[in-house]
Amino acid sequence: MQPAPRVYRLKVDPSGRIVLPTEARDRHHIDRGDTLVVVDDPDGLHIKTLDQVVEEAQAHVAKFVPPGVSLGDEVNQERRSEIERD
Repeated sequence: MQPAPRVYRLKVDPSGRIVLPTEARDRHHIDRGDTLVVVDDPDGLHIKTLDQVVEEAQAHVAKFVPPGVSLGDEVNQERRSEIERD
């Protein structure tokens, strides 16, 4: 069972900035200077860490790659074949 979502009420300052609560930063291991991604979709704004976005992208790509197949190995093999042909 997933934990209940936490809801925070944040204010936007005159420069357009918001401050994430310490509790949320600590729970998601967000440190000063980290890059966050804001996703704007029909459901609203979603703040994600860069690691979360990368994991989501990897999971999406994995749906199209058969188990045991390494795309990196395939690309390297194609490059080796191209070099051998030249």
